Amino acid sequence: MILLGAAAALPNVQFGDANNRGDTPLYQQYGDNLRHGQLPYRDFFDEYPPGALPMFVVPDILPGASFTFWSKSLQWLCAAGCIALAAAALRGRVRWRAALIGLTPLLLGRVTFTRFDFWPALLTAAAVAAVVLGRSRIALALLALAVAAKEYPAVLLPLFLLYVDRSAGRRETKIVTAVFAVVLAAVVLPFAALGPGGVAYSLDVQFRRPLQVESLGASLLLALHRLGAYTPHVVSTYGSQNLSGSLAVGLAVLTTLIELTALVAVWVFFARGRRDAGALLTACGAAVLAFVVFGKVLSPQYMIWLVPLVPLVAGRAWRPAAGLLAGALVLTQIWSQSRYHEVVAGQSIVWVVLARDLLLVALFALTAGILCRARLASTASPAAHRTNSSGRLA
Repeated sequence: MILLGAAAALPNVQFGDANNRGDTPLYQQYGDNLRHGQLPYRDFFDEYPPGALPMFVVPDILPGASFTFWSKSLQWLCAAGCIALAAAALRGRVRWRAALIGLTPLLLGRVTFTRFDFWPALLTAAAVAAVVLGRSRIALALLALAVAAKEYPAVLLPLFLLYVDRSAGRRETKIVTAVFAVVLAAVVLPFAALGPGGVAYSLDVQFRRPLQVESLGASLLLALHRLGAYTPHVVSTYGSQNLSGSLAVGLAVLTTLIELTALVAVWVFFARGRRDAGALLTACGAAVLAFVVFGKVLSPQYMIWLVPLVPLVAGRAWRPAAGLLAGALVLTQIWSQSRYHEVVAGQSIVWVVLARDLLLVALFALTAGILCRARLASTASPAAHRTNSSGRLA
């Protein structure tokens, strides 16, 4: 916590700067609407899922300081919670790794607390800690809340169910599946009933977005532009700057297929491996990495989703994993502080974006490789056991 507090006070973070507002004006608008009795998805458009609403309401009703200050403070508390929960998930002598999360403001800069992404990251970290500590029903309830806040934690659901099936049996797996469905429905369905079109459109926006300029596919095309082999056409839609044209559309489809393949691979490697706590922690990081790095959008705040998960990587691989993540955070800070317009213009800064994206690809390959090797070891061990036992079955 001390490290997080010291890092948040650094000049590059601009925690106390009232002009460093990020997306908080939009959050404040949502909060004001709610405070005046308007309902999201029916009376006004809210691009975020219903589970994000507390991040708009709480800073709006707190007295004294500005909405931006309270919003940043709330995100700081969520980050501190991520540290505690990561330590709980790690257990034992390696809990100190969780302290590395406190370096996030130093590495990522002023984006860190001006988005609400530490909120779903906190809920996700709580779910991961609960499941490895044997609280599977609480874990699936927390995971449902995380999905209701921002959809990405849904990629962890198959991993959680596989882990519970191995550790607690099929009956418990059915129970926790029902818990997840009930909690998610309890959060989402009331808003869907009040404004079905608004909720559907909010979800549709997330899935129909084109290739955003910071994504892996877009950074490859912008690098080709720097080499004179591609002419970008940038359009501002869905609240971001994106590449248009047939090549960009085709690459968006291709990277989405790669994303789905990578996710399935992580699930399969975990399903056919040991399915113990160490493998689960590594698989959680790999699954979210697959979702982030191969997706059509890779905004700077998406890096926060990885922060509580990468320090949990099993074995000695956590060191190179932490190094790759730190490098990706620093590179993200380079253009997200004040040079995003250069990315949109296709200037030389796009090489930094590409380097960041390739570091994330390497990080995914590292974590997926750990799972793949564990699967191969688990399939080879029965044969080794039969050999060592002079041909007798265990």
